[in-house]
Amino acid sequence: MSDPVAGRPWPAPAKLNLMLRILGRRPDGYHRLQTVFQFLDRQDRLFFEPRDDGRIRRVSALAGVPEESDLVVRAARLLRERTGRRLGVGIRVEKRLPLGGGLGGGSSDAATTLVALNRLWETGLTEPELMALGAELGADVPIFVYGRAAWGEGIGEVLTPVEPPEPWYLVLAPRCRVATGAVFSDEKLTRDSAPITMKSFVVGDNRNDCLAVVRRRYPEVAAAWDWLATVGRPRLTGTGACVFCAFATAARAEVARSSVPSRFSAFVARGRNRSPLAAAARV
Repeated sequence: MSDPVAGRPWPAPAKLNLMLRILGRRPDGYHRLQTVFQFLDRQDRLFFEPRDDGRIRRVSALAGVPEESDLVVRAARLLRERTGRRLGVGIRVEKRLPLGGGLGGGSSDAATTLVALNRLWETGLTEPELMALGAELGADVPIFVYGRAAWGEGIGEVLTPVEPPEPWYLVLAPRCRVATGAVFSDEKLTRDSAPITMKSFVVGDNRNDCLAVVRRRYPEVAAAWDWLATVGRPRLTGTGACVFCAFATAARAEVARSSVPSRFSAFVARGRNRSPLAAAARV
């Protein structure tokens, strides 16, 4: 096929959870949530090359993630299975987003795979159909297919578009990986928060119910949070490990970054209410 999907980079942006409430646990073990998703202009990049042998392969190494369990491979296989295609692809992932950081890197890579291969393989699925497939891979995959900042409910897949400010964020990545499953199964996790309204969030109610558990289980996250509190108002994204705070300008965020202790990895990125993936899909 001559489609421009092949060979060019496809973006898989990071996300932040600007707020996270846990309202209860469902019979299937998932938790009912309220959250606000926003994207960052920092991203992984994926490359897709058709294969004549019909095989789906990840052609880049990713430490600690076997090819068979990688979400990009699973996403490609799921799309092919549901659409009856028999085409192959080689997928190369250039990672910039930390694993286990709460930035949604693996879910974003999976969503980009679904969107790009839907185009490359000419499967013709609609955005809602791709989102439904993504939900089978993980609760965060649909927001990346959706591609717009959103108020999330259900397990995070019921999305309503929102337009929060797009500040500059300083993001600290402690040198640890948070196990999301361990956080959500912790007996001390708050699971009965009262729902809030969008208006409450807008005026500053941006608590993350996972914070206390993550601080207790991961001292490095607690240390990053405590340092960030000296330069701004820290927040935890998802279950972490990354913590972040907002600044009005890039210059102010960079000044704060320049003093980050060497024990933490840190970067500055702009909040974005539109994912670059949607633009890439139109090219």
